[in-house]
Amino acid sequence: MNLLTQLRSLFEPAVTALAPDKAKVPDLLGAIKPAANADHGDYQANCAMAMANRAAGQQPQDVAKAIVAALPANDVLEPPTVAEKGFINLRLTSDFLSRSVRVLATDPKLGVVPVAKPRTFVIDLSGPNVAKPLHVGHLRSTIIGDSLVRILRFLGHTVIGDNHLGDWGTQFGILLYGYKNHRDDAAFKADPVRELARLYLHVRNLAKIAEGDDEDGAAGNPVMDACRTETSKLHAGDAENVALWQSFMPACLKMLEPIYARLDVKIDHALGESFYNPMLAGVVTDMLTKGIAYESNGAVVIPNAKGVIPRTADEQQREEPPAIIRKRDGAFTYTTTDLATIKHRAVTWKPDAILYVVGAPQALHFKTLFAQAKRWGYAHIEFQHLQFGSMLGADRRMFATRRGGVLELMALLDDAARLSLQKYEESVAARRASGRKVYEASAAEKAEIAEVVGVGAVKYADLSQNRTTDYVFDLDKMTATVGNTATYMQYAYARCRSIFREGGIDEARFRTNPPAVLLTVPAERALALQLLKFPEAVDNAAADYAPHLLTAYLWDLAKSYSVFFENCPVLNAVTPELRDSRLLLVDLVSRAIKQALDLLGIRVVERM
Repeated sequence: MNLLTQLRSLFEPAVTALAPDKAKVPDLLGAIKPAANADHGDYQANCAMAMANRAAGQQPQDVAKAIVAALPANDVLEPPTVAEKGFINLRLTSDFLSRSVRVLATDPKLGVVPVAKPRTFVIDLSGPNVAKPLHVGHLRSTIIGDSLVRILRFLGHTVIGDNHLGDWGTQFGILLYGYKNHRDDAAFKADPVRELARLYLHVRNLAKIAEGDDEDGAAGNPVMDACRTETSKLHAGDAENVALWQSFMPACLKMLEPIYARLDVKIDHALGESFYNPMLAGVVTDMLTKGIAYESNGAVVIPNAKGVIPRTADEQQREEPPAIIRKRDGAFTYTTTDLATIKHRAVTWKPDAILYVVGAPQALHFKTLFAQAKRWGYAHIEFQHLQFGSMLGADRRMFATRRGGVLELMALLDDAARLSLQKYEESVAARRASGRKVYEASAAEKAEIAEVVGVGAVKYADLSQNRTTDYVFDLDKMTATVGNTATYMQYAYARCRSIFREGGIDEARFRTNPPAVLLTVPAERALALQLLKFPEAVDNAAADYAPHLLTAYLWDLAKSYSVFFENCPVLNAVTPELRDSRLLLVDLVSRAIKQALDLLGIRVVERM
């Protein structure tokens, strides 16, 4: 029950009848949007100006009045008003809001309707190099990708989350070189996961490679040349290196498990680069045969996204470069692997769309990859690079550094949980000192609160940003109990549940046989409207592949609930009917918060 969809359907006959260009009707209906100023109404139809511009001699206000006059009789809207420049202000009737909220209460999905035409999505997310522990640089791809999996599935799509692991490249040459030359046998026997992590950092330090720099770009570096030699031997099937690689992999994969568990990220498939290695020669041969790839200076390349093949040095300067799929020495590249991956995904899962949740610096790579994949035979698939910005420190530089290299993700989550526990203890002490009743949580409950709130704070702070932008990491602000934070949302949820505990009320009856909804004051009406906007937020987040639209919804809902909480007594309402009506609203708020947070991969606790 998407309110925007209902309003656009209501306007469609009138707009269609009056539109000078019938092909533009979908765009015109798209101009029906939430009102920028609640004083003017709940929604606004801004299509009259565009229609007037296409019809000579008509004024926007006249077109707007004609649209209003042509609207069918309905009990959804109060009489619309026409403002300056032809804007049509729309206000939903209180009876419609009351009825709709009552229906919403019986719906487990809170009004979200499954899509009419489900699609199959493959979402490429996380994609760590498994030779080292997950660090903060892997956070955004992992949690943005996981949220999109959840949102699209919630709408009824088939979604495959595929973790494209880096398990075959230069990073394993680093481990092989480190193991052969610098290992601590006792440490490896005691904790292979930690020793491999130490070796990886140690070899990079020996090679003087700065964190974030590409090992493959360190040509002429004697340590990295030795590592590349080990990588080449591995790829050539050297028995010793293959055996070591096989012995490393269980420990490398084990490093990932506790992080994904802690983030509550469940990935359907985790296929590494090694899985695709046997397919790479066939990819190159096929693309050469089909005239997509060509030879250049002993290498095999595919054209750039424009399909341009630069022939001269001057052309190479002016055009985006082609991508190499087989080097002069016969080695393959990650572009070759990505092409093999597309073929495997297309054959295995037959997707309508493949979404790559990968950082912005890879934009050129994906632009070329998608263009040539379509020429190769996959034009029927929607390819999207869902790029994201960087996490920055207080100095507005890449948030990463700690002694020994980049900050590991596990350490970051530990810090968040530790700070959350500290703030929880401070809050409890302050409430106790003020004479308020305080629930005495057990040690286990406190640990659970710290974990849920701490991890949720980190995830929400990231997901609340437009994914294309950089943002400053500030753990203190992330765990704040006020403002647009996970902690504030989790607290609002716990506050809702406390009302039912305090009143000894079973919420089940509000979900099976809801009472009449009474909207007696503005705060009740505003809250009802926000509750009914939940499907709209989910649909928008899916359409734009933008989880931050869900956090924006949560913030609006939480603000409306705060006003309601301060102005509308619930358990002490003046009549039993009003009490039940307000209890229903409170229950719906808790359900909407919990469901929206779940779509973001964030948990709640019953008490805070």
